[in-house]
Amino acid sequence: MIRRYIATLSTNILKRTCAAVAAIALTAGCSPSKPPNTTETLSPIASPIVLAQPPTSVLAGNPNKPKKSIAVPSCPQNDRFAESVNFATKAANLAQSANSKQEWDEVAALWVQAVAWMQAVPPASPRRAFAEKKVTEYMKNLVYSQQQAGATRSLASNVSFSSDLLDEQLELYLSYVAAVGPPDVLIVGSSRALQGVDPKQLKQSLAANGSPGLKVFNFSVNGATAQVVDFQMRRLLKPDHLPQMIVWADGVRAFNSGRDDRTFNSIVDSEGSQLLAKGVRPKLASGEPNVTPKCYRFPQPCNTDGDATFRRSQASVDRPFSGGPDAHPTVKFLSSGTGILPVAQNATTVAIRQVSELADAIDSNGFLSMSGSYNPDTYYRQRPYVSGRYDRDYEDFNLSGEQATAFNSVVAFTKTRKIPLIFVNLPLTDDYLDPTRRSAEQQFRQRMKQLSAQKGFAFRDLSQRWPNRNDYFFDPSHLNRFGAIAVARILAADTSIIWPQPKSRITDG
Repeated sequence: MIRRYIATLSTNILKRTCAAVAAIALTAGCSPSKPPNTTETLSPIASPIVLAQPPTSVLAGNPNKPKKSIAVPSCPQNDRFAESVNFATKAANLAQSANSKQEWDEVAALWVQAVAWMQAVPPASPRRAFAEKKVTEYMKNLVYSQQQAGATRSLASNVSFSSDLLDEQLELYLSYVAAVGPPDVLIVGSSRALQGVDPKQLKQSLAANGSPGLKVFNFSVNGATAQVVDFQMRRLLKPDHLPQMIVWADGVRAFNSGRDDRTFNSIVDSEGSQLLAKGVRPKLASGEPNVTPKCYRFPQPCNTDGDATFRRSQASVDRPFSGGPDAHPTVKFLSSGTGILPVAQNATTVAIRQVSELADAIDSNGFLSMSGSYNPDTYYRQRPYVSGRYDRDYEDFNLSGEQATAFNSVVAFTKTRKIPLIFVNLPLTDDYLDPTRRSAEQQFRQRMKQLSAQKGFAFRDLSQRWPNRNDYFFDPSHLNRFGAIAVARILAADTSIIWPQPKSRITDG
């Protein structure tokens, strides 16, 4: 069902650009050689490290907001517009032949610099309005180059578990663990959890409520059932990759043993599962590559003697640029059913690996943010209404079969490992709960209350929390980003939940 949402995804370009700028700008250990990717004589510099700093902002700044005084050596003004176009030209040219992860990384680095220099065009410049439009265009190119750089998966032997999203989420989780260590709180479940519990909001809300510094990751997978979560926890993850606490967010559909569990069946038949049975776990590359990092050139603040001096200096800076802003090959972006494809004018077509928009929309903490709002008046004009009686997720409804066995295995496993388990029954709309589904929900709530008392896990029932808050839902049974924020805040404010203490001071940003 989640695949129907792909066409509605809206990429948050700003967040990715900021992350890329920060990552590149903080590069340490630069070679003292001449900064690459410049076509004109550069101003004298004291140190490559000094130059490797991010721009003040990638958004239009408020010219009326007081600026902090920064003590730096005075420097001649560069033509920021021209610098940006130079980097954009190099990026566009390299993109025409880039095929490897390293080449697309370099393309992305060039677009980062092009964005930084174009954003540095002063607000008082007559070229500012045009420059802002170019920033937007360059950011789109940056996002695409980042997508291509990330298209080559780094899991050993490219092992797959026959679930694109599980493969993507697993690689992201292993990379997260390598970067900052295991999360303190791990969210698991199906697509309802993937877009229904915002880990960053949960972290912020916990900090506001007296539990700061916790790392939270969402390792949910669309189509996941109790059997899939059992596979993730007991078979897929190494013991030292497990969290201190698990928040399992889902609902009755994941526990119906009468349904056809296609996601789990494809996983257990996969090459990755066969290797697991032999004791071979998927892993990322070990150790950092032994390469010399490059220095990147960004606009620097210069000492001025006030606004008058600044304006005089800009009068000389805003000179005509012979090449023009479109001197480089223009990269257009065309919408397609499988992603965003670049089409370069007057360039040879190159084979490009497609990137899943769904996986690309997931943030660094494993969360899929959906911005649309459910409107029953328009929703069913585009898709047929299916009652619970004919919904395959409720077919041959049974809470006592293989899914119940898998759930009991997870409960026993977490108890043995002394990992607190919180099960959250996520909200549903009133439209969704027809008589068939409502009956199943009642049975499920009663069953979970009994099991929580018997087996010692916590059960939080939010299923009837917002039956008519359509603005919190993306569709009748999936929350949007506003609902995901609200769920995170509810959980953080629950004083009966004893949240863990952070295991380390390393932050996930």
